[in-house]
Amino acid sequence: MVTIKQVSERAGVSSATVSRVINNADSVKENTRKLVMDAMADLGYRHNVLAASLASNKTNTVGYVVPELHGSFFGSMMAGSEQVLRKANKHMFVATGHSDESTEKKEIEALLSRRCDALILHVEAVSDDYLINLARQDVPLVVVNRYIEEIGEHCISLDNIRGGYLATRHLIELGHTSIAYVAGAMFKADSVNRLEGHKQALAEAGLQYNESLTVEGNFQAKSGEDAIRELARRDCYYTAVACANDEMACGAINALATMGRSVPRDVSVIGYDNIDFASYLTPGLTTINYPVRDIGTMAARWILNHAYGDHKMTMSHVLEPHLVVRGTTKRN
Repeated sequence: MVTIKQVSERAGVSSATVSRVINNADSVKENTRKLVMDAMADLGYRHNVLAASLASNKTNTVGYVVPELHGSFFGSMMAGSEQVLRKANKHMFVATGHSDESTEKKEIEALLSRRCDALILHVEAVSDDYLINLARQDVPLVVVNRYIEEIGEHCISLDNIRGGYLATRHLIELGHTSIAYVAGAMFKADSVNRLEGHKQALAEAGLQYNESLTVEGNFQAKSGEDAIRELARRDCYYTAVACANDEMACGAINALATMGRSVPRDVSVIGYDNIDFASYLTPGLTTINYPVRDIGTMAARWILNHAYGDHKMTMSHVLEPHLVVRGTTKRN
């Protein structure tokens, strides 16, 4: 097995310099880095991560649990984290919890058993108490897209009440007073908070919340289509639809089109998240910007601060949404 000493001799540098190259230290000059990398390639050197982790008690790996890998939302969030962690020479192990309590717990335990140094958790089914207890153990963890007061310093979240409020206020400012609402799955905190923001905007405008105008979806496009059909079965009158995410908004627009109702001529539609394809629709989707990549970035910075002692990383715990006006809303 090729050793660091052999690499240092081939490159004409010290063993400490080889170690700095392996650990991607910024202090190494580029020409020196190239000498070391060439020597490693010539000798077929492979860094023994297991041996290094036993010596340092660090594996340089971060466990990451998300509900699913489908769609651009979680991909964008993980990309924000991965960019920060890769620059710090850390690696991600990704697992999916599928919004199921037992699966989320199983994946968290699996990542811990693999000696991950820290965890980034976007979990929806496990209880607050479970996460509180986990945070009080030795493994550093950060919870994303969820706020738990008792461990607020471990949470990176969006002000979803504010976001829901901004969406409905925009419709009201355009003169809409009969506004349907397509909610996400109501066991999820972000769904509850976005609906609460919707209600606050109605109340502020002196409009009564009408439960019959609200349909629960599941954040998938098909549930947006189904919600519009359900509103038709209820024979509800509305001139605008606020949706708890962009995918459901797209489904709603498709269902309205099949019913012969044009967006925004007949019905205004607003989404939530501002995912990548929202601006490519015709017309472009009016939505609430969710800085999901930034949340992933902040989560990774939290990990570097708390698990690896890199206290130079600046971060925020609560990010603010903002309105993005495009072509699916118009004055009533």
